[in-house]
Amino acid sequence: MRYRLTFVAGLAVGYVLGTRAGRERYEQLKKSARRLAQNPAVRNTAETAAQQGRQAAGKAYHAVSEKMGDHVPASVTQRVRSLRERNTNGTGEDDWGTTNT
Repeated sequence: MRYRLTFVAGLAVGYVLGTRAGRERYEQLKKSARRLAQNPAVRNTAETAAQQGRQAAGKAYHAVSEKMGDHVPASVTQRVRSLRERNTNGTGEDDWGTTNT
């Protein structure tokens, strides 16, 4: 019960502070976030992290498939094959429109 009260109190304080900040502060934060997201260094870091994640997922798939053998569901193997084919056929983009560079 104490945690619920703490959560509700935090929610109330956040609401009050948020309404006091007003629309100007919201627009200022939104503009800063957009500027940060468009920063080339941030974009490159995000793309690098995405690429490393895809590589780690591929390695994990191979490790699991070696141990599991034929127990991997067909839907998973078909999805992995389609992703590999799409990436090797030159599109170079994932579902979110980012490149693999």
